[in-house]
Amino acid sequence: MAERVVVIGGDAAGMAAASQARRLRSAAELEIVVFERGHFTSYSACGIPYWVGGEVDERDALIARTPAEHRARDIDLRLRTEVLEIDVSGQRVRAHDLETGDESWLGYDKLVIATGATPIRPPLPGIDAAGVHGVQTLDDGQALIDTLEAIEGRRAVVVGAGYIGVEMAEALIHRDFQVTMVSRGTEPMATLDPDMGVLIRKAMQGMGIQVHCSAEVTEIRTDAQGRATAVVTADAEYPADVVVLGIGVRPNTDLARAAGLPLGESGGLLTDLAMRVRGHDNIWAGGDCVEVLDLISRSERHIPLGTHANKHGQVIGSGVGGGYATFPGVVGTAVSKVCDLEVARTGLLERDARACGLQFVTVIIESTSRSGYFPGTAPMSVKMIAERRTGRLLGAQIVGREGAGKRIDIAAVALTAGLTVEQIVALDLGYAPPFSPVWDPIQVAARKAVGAVRAAERS
Repeated sequence: MAERVVVIGGDAAGMAAASQARRLRSAAELEIVVFERGHFTSYSACGIPYWVGGEVDERDALIARTPAEHRARDIDLRLRTEVLEIDVSGQRVRAHDLETGDESWLGYDKLVIATGATPIRPPLPGIDAAGVHGVQTLDDGQALIDTLEAIEGRRAVVVGAGYIGVEMAEALIHRDFQVTMVSRGTEPMATLDPDMGVLIRKAMQGMGIQVHCSAEVTEIRTDAQGRATAVVTADAEYPADVVVLGIGVRPNTDLARAAGLPLGESGGLLTDLAMRVRGHDNIWAGGDCVEVLDLISRSERHIPLGTHANKHGQVIGSGVGGGYATFPGVVGTAVSKVCDLEVARTGLLERDARACGLQFVTVIIESTSRSGYFPGTAPMSVKMIAERRTGRLLGAQIVGREGAGKRIDIAAVALTAGLTVEQIVALDLGYAPPFSPVWDPIQVAARKAVGAVRAAERS
């Protein structure tokens, strides 16, 4: 008799796991059932802001593989079906059909939890009002587009200034809305140090976005019909015809918590290197609902990114299918874009390094994407953090125009390999005037960091 694998969640991690398991085991050997409460599978959530903003023409362009394509590979995919309960001891799940209302139990031999993350909605008056949107799934994106096309006003307020917040602010600018961003942080993008975040704020203001930092939202004001009309802080009120929440996400682990599965400090599931839930040999978890090992700080962190989710799925599918693979951890690399401004980071921020008890030096340099005389060259700022005694790279941040963002991958590889800033200076990187100056900006920053490390040792 075939073993049964039940997968909860049909996006990146869940469907990657199901697909990889199917590659390794036939339907006669392994029955795969996937429950997905939404209407779509295997889509790029990272592309939603670009769809909302009109840079991507249609929703289906974000879908990598349709439900029909998964079913053609002998995966029993059940859309609009939400799992309400996991019975760990009984090895079964309780599923609710959102269309018919029917509920039933289904047993499993192996379980994969890929429930993703949910947008943070602080318990504020009016937070659930009509016209207030979180953006995490294709269904969320469609609901926001429907609102944008239906309302007459053109005033949008984005609450929060993380990746989703700044990307949605850009999307709304593309739709000719007057955009105000309200954030409790001292500068946009808390994933950067404030001395780099200020560059984001100035660029956004240059695009016509009103940016209000150090502003804590206290209320979403509504009209008599219950529709959002303004975002209120302790010091001001910002009129709004639509409100978009970009506060961040939390692991969607309510099911796991109720089932008694182990969770970390951020609420994400804890797994071993093979993505098995700790203490449970027949349960795996991956994607935005888990915590991962930070290879620099050696702590568990919640870092919700599609790149990780797809890798988790491959590892899980290998394990479920009888193979072997591991996910060793991350260095926290991410890139984003605000109009023509590219933003990238990897490794530790200053506050992270302090929290780890590390002593460090920091440098910031200004450079260009190409040789200065070459047409189209653009400026960029690079910040580098290195350990004080050893010179080991701890983190890097980049803000610049075209050609800046993907340079962070050099630093990500260096972090993974445990290189010092002196070793980065010696890297044999490619050079030609259309691609970089003779000294790549990453190496310019590393050279300055070498000097800072040596100066710190002399002091």
